[in-house]
Amino acid sequence: MDNINVKQINITMQTIKFLKPNLTTGLQKIKLNGITYKPYTICELPDKFGTDEITTWFNYAGLTYIAD
Repeated sequence: MDNINVKQINITMQTIKFLKPNLTTGLQKIKLNGITYKPYTICELPDKFGTDEITTWFNYAGLTYIAD
């Protein structure tokens, strides 16, 4: 009889919450696993984007979300 090794992988679903939209811009922040992200359009990205200062970000629905 052959020995078969099985490795079990547990994958946890990430929770996402859409916060209330900003009244002036209409954009809404996202809370992902307890971290709040602010949305930016490509023209509004901060100057420090692309440097070592900003390490947590993602793209969703045409916007770039950067951790607050």
